[in-house]
Amino acid sequence: MTQQAYASIDIGSNTFRLLIAKRQKNKHATTPWHILAYTHRIIRLGEGLHQSGKLSDAAMQRAMHAFHDFSDLLKKHHIKTSQLSAVATAAMRDAENGLDFCLQVEIETGIHIQIIDGTQEANRSLAGSCAVLAKDICHDLLLFDIGGGSTEFVRAKDSESIDAISRKMGVVRLIEAHLHSDPPSKEDYEAMKATCHKHLDEVEKYWQQSKQQISAPKYLVGTAGTVTTLAAIDLGLIDYNADIVNNHCVSKQRFFDLRDQLLAMTHQERQAIPAIEQGRADLMVAGLAIIESIFERWHYESLIIVDAGLLEGAWLDISSNN
Repeated sequence: MTQQAYASIDIGSNTFRLLIAKRQKNKHATTPWHILAYTHRIIRLGEGLHQSGKLSDAAMQRAMHAFHDFSDLLKKHHIKTSQLSAVATAAMRDAENGLDFCLQVEIETGIHIQIIDGTQEANRSLAGSCAVLAKDICHDLLLFDIGGGSTEFVRAKDSESIDAISRKMGVVRLIEAHLHSDPPSKEDYEAMKATCHKHLDEVEKYWQQSKQQISAPKYLVGTAGTVTTLAAIDLGLIDYNADIVNNHCVSKQRFFDLRDQLLAMTHQERQAIPAIEQGRADLMVAGLAIIESIFERWHYESLIIVDAGLLEGAWLDISSNN
């Protein structure tokens, strides 16, 4: 009997990602999935959302084009609706027309989208991350997942979530609100950090009110595009390789060196770096502000980076429930 394939789609505020995979047969493999197909697109679905409260026509048009391409790939691999988990995050859940657009996508492409809340997003990101993280790291970690519209924070022990919180601190939101110069001015960057610290205030309040009073997790772990791109820059990658990025450790001092290098560049100069894909050069500025604020707030000496997150967590969920 042929082993069943499953698929997941992560519909982020900035990036859409599609994974089609079978369960890994090799017990010594580094991941529990054997990839049949993977693709991603920078869509910026949440562009302008914090100003209008709605998904723009241009963003929906870009998104629909991607969904049609995804649908073709799903059909090529004979993925049925019961074998697919398509999850949407901050942009869809915050937009007045988010649900209507989900229904339109299903009518046109057959892709059924589930809009998940911040806690669901955080927990699935944790599951995906822990599937590839070193076991000692999974024992005691603080995971943050930077998206276009939000960032999730999960405290976890032995790969299990203790608590999770989502804040509307995304890279698209930050650059739309605060990035007005090229290269970024000190004032623009500090304004981003000030906004980040307001969100981190709320994260700390949540932790203080939590029934689970714990000491600070031992390891700081980051996932999603701006964080993995930072790892790729540090590693000097020309061709991106998730296996090399997974578990890569960036010291605080090395982070500050990379920050200084990237902030001194113009948008065009950053975009010319091989590790930064088209459409991410400006977002890196906001990602740096988020990471630096986390370093300042909680005094970690290093950041461990992982490529897997919500997409893989959604795949693990659909593949284990069938």
